[in-house]
Amino acid sequence: MYLPPHDPHVDDPMRFKPLFRIHLMERKSATVECMYGHRGPHNGHIQIVKKDEFSTKCNQTDHHRMSGGRQEEFRTWLREEWGRTLEDIFHEHMQELILMKFIYTSQYDNCLTYRRIYLPPSRPDDLIQPGLFKGTYGSHGLEIVMLSFHGKCARATKITGDPNIPAGQQTVEIDLMHRIQLPDVETLRNFNELSRIVLEVREQVRLEQQQQQEDRPEDGEGHGRHSPREPQHSPAQLNREPWDGGAVAAEEQPAQGGQGQPFVLPVGVSSRNEDYPRTCRMCFYGTGLIAGHGFTSPERTPGVFILFDKDRFGFIWLELKSFSLYSRVQASFRNADAPSPQAFEEMLKNIQSLTS
Repeated sequence: MYLPPHDPHVDDPMRFKPLFRIHLMERKSATVECMYGHRGPHNGHIQIVKKDEFSTKCNQTDHHRMSGGRQEEFRTWLREEWGRTLEDIFHEHMQELILMKFIYTSQYDNCLTYRRIYLPPSRPDDLIQPGLFKGTYGSHGLEIVMLSFHGKCARATKITGDPNIPAGQQTVEIDLMHRIQLPDVETLRNFNELSRIVLEVREQVRLEQQQQQEDRPEDGEGHGRHSPREPQHSPAQLNREPWDGGAVAAEEQPAQGGQGQPFVLPVGVSSRNEDYPRTCRMCFYGTGLIAGHGFTSPERTPGVFILFDKDRFGFIWLELKSFSLYSRVQASFRNADAPSPQAFEEMLKNIQSLTS
């Protein structure tokens, strides 16, 4: 199993942790050993549920327990998963979230189900190479998301989840048709100014969507993106078909070796990692998914997607006054490419349905 690096070191490599191992025997038989816990390998079981899905079960769960009881297990888990001790965490809300995560994961340490995921297909004119990224999520620590491109938008889907937003949900959606021009650095430090810019774009998006809804009955089945009443976009944004990689033409993109635009977080916006890039290539309007504990009352809220370079991007959550920094997972995975765009879309629907 691959685990994110310890919070907030988003640029560190992934951590590897074995969960089970299989010994192949003669006559097509095999033995399965569970690797969970600190008392060595012990008897386990594996079952093929269906295509691209299997389950493992531990037959000796007493090997998962520790002599010091749940308190010792929690402290060991905290040290291994977070690289911290309980005394290092002073924020009461963060303590609560970490404890919730420990209780949740402990419930399923004896029986786990695995499902295949595909890496997203890529096109030459995608904004950046799609794939897996490690991201900071405040008190939840680091989580893994999958960035994929879908014509006029890009999406970051959670591969690992937390008590608020589970795995499979679209944590961030980027509107590639609405690029945001950030002000100069001194003006950008003012959160109210950034908020004004983003909310103006949100209103523009709302009006365009409303216009499209009003046009649809008149145009019938022949309605297209280029209705005379539909808001007009720049030449770089027109004539884009699905899977065409978004709304930014090659000539608009800063050179690979260019300095980019100076960037700084507005005053009052919290960040788990203060070592974020101080220049960016471009920004887009986007929305982020927030919810209460147990994925209650989910809603999409406005924000800003910031492209730093080919391996890093960020997202400012306007309502939360919070910043997430994402860094590409550099580990390579064999036989993980989607056989087709359709197969990838179907996989996204399936993993989202598991938690909807």
